[in-house]
Parts: sequence; C-alpha cells; structure tokens
Amino acid sequence: MSRLRQPRTLPAVACLVAVIGLGIAVLPAAAADKVVVVRQGDTLSEIALEQGVTVAQLVSLNGIKNPGLIYVGQNLRVQASPPPPAPAPLVHVVASGENLTVIAHHYGTSIATIVSANGLVNPSFLRVGQRLTIPGVASTAPGSPGGAGLPASMAAAVASRANVGSLLVAEANAAGVDPAFVMAVAWQESGWRQEAVSSAGAIGVMQLMPATGEWVAGGILGEAANVHDLRWNIHAGVRLLRHYLDRYHGDRSLALAAYYQGERATDIHGIYAISRSYIASILALQAIFGR
Repeated sequence: MSRLRQPRTLPAVACLVAVIGLGIAVLPAAAADKVVVVRQGDTLSEIALEQGVTVAQLVSLNGIKNPGLIYVGQNLRVQASPPPPAPAPLVHVVASGENLTVIAHHYGTSIATIVSANGLVNPSFLRVGQRLTIPGVASTAPGSPGGAGLPASMAAAVASRANVGSLLVAEANAAGVDPAFVMAVAWQESGWRQEAVSSAGAIGVMQLMPATGEWVAGGILGEAANVHDLRWNIHAGVRLLRHYLDRYHGDRSLALAAYYQGERATDIHGIYAISRSYIASILALQAIFGR
C-alpha cells in the first residue's frame, strides 16, 4: 500500500543515540550513511525497496536480530551507494620517434605527471611499444577511438596556439584536405609547436625531416625548402599529406602510414603494426577537431 509521508531522513549522528532492548545492537555510523526513521506500518522490505537496498543489507548494517520486529521511531542506517568507479585511465602505446614532450603536449598534460604516474627512471628513454598511463585523461579522450572531447589543459593549449591553427586550416583548404585531418596530424606530431624537434631530427609543426623537406620542395612545390619557417613547414607538410592522399586514393590510414613510416615502406609492406596506434590516435583527434 502506498502512503505519503513526511521526510524522515536524519543526520547519521542520530544512530549514536543509545537504544536499549528490542533486540537491536547499536553500531557506530559511518559518515557516508544516512538514517531513516521507522513510521507506523513500515516493514523492512518496504524500507529496503524505498531506499534501493536489500533487507539483508539493512539487517547487517543495523545488527537487527529479528527482521520481523521493528518499531515506530526506530532509527535505521542505510548505507550510501558506492561512488561510481573512476574512468579507466588512458594508456598510450609509444610509437617510433615519439618522446615525452610530444606525448605530454598531445594529451594536454605535463612530462612530470607522466613520469610520476609511470615511475620512469630515465624520462629521455622510451622504448617502442612501451605502455604509458596518462593520468587525468579518460580512456575516451584523445588517443582513444571515440574520444568525447579535449581535456581542459589541451583545450587551453589549442586556444593559445590559435595562430598556428589558422595557418593549418588555411593550408588545408588551399590543398583540398579536410582541415580537421590536418589539425589532427599536426597535433599528434608536435602539439602545433614549431620549436618541436624529435629525437630523430624531425622539425616543426609538421615534423618534417630535412631530407623530406628537400624532397617536397623540389618534387612537389618547385621552390627552396625552409623547414624552420613556420608557414613553409605547414605548407610543405600539408602538401605532402595531399600527395599521399592522392597516391593512396583517399585512404587516410595508408596516407598516415606513409607520412609516419615512409612512402616506400608503405608501398611494399603496407601498414606496420607499430604505426597503427599512431594512425588510430590521429583519426580520433580528427573526429574531435571536426566538431
């Protein structure tokens, strides 16, 4: 039978009031527990249903010896629901040529945070295939397919480099490439930082090797190379992406593989296993930048 009642929740400290007899052992209340007051006609099963717990939980939590005997005015502790589990942290698989600077910028965190979370003894040494936990970033964040949005720190970094973002969009439009795709590649490669230099010697926003820059300059652009110049670096990198997209008939995974592992290796071997996390990360970033 349904009944309208006055509010009956009490502070948890109310459970500390001594109750003598009636087969009830009073237990100290946990701070997170709430207390309900038994009213006329209540049963344990009804209270359990109302509070979203089981009769067994009420009996155990309150030390009730006879579940069929409760009385009006009796205080019953109701265990608070456990907090939802924390989201699984993101795990980044180190790809060839990556370093902590690039990885930290990619996820909008700091090198120190990654070092601390993973107990890295030598932050300058990462091995290909090493798994790094990225604290504060859910597994659906950038670097994981289906990411739901940018971490706040990454969003702030993107905003602070808006001039680079504008150049990327302009070059992408000029080359007929999806701007979100170009922005994703550049963020994965350098965090949109022209000053970024990889351990392998790749330079700038688009992380062009000097030899690659010379090849693009002579073979595609017909002009002198200058990988150290922000505008030229972006221009050449975007035109290189356009070249790969044309070569692989619009297949972005193959285009990214060529950008990462080289055109000849991609032509002969296809996508290396080691390149797949790099490709997946960029495609996830593309979905985010495209919103």
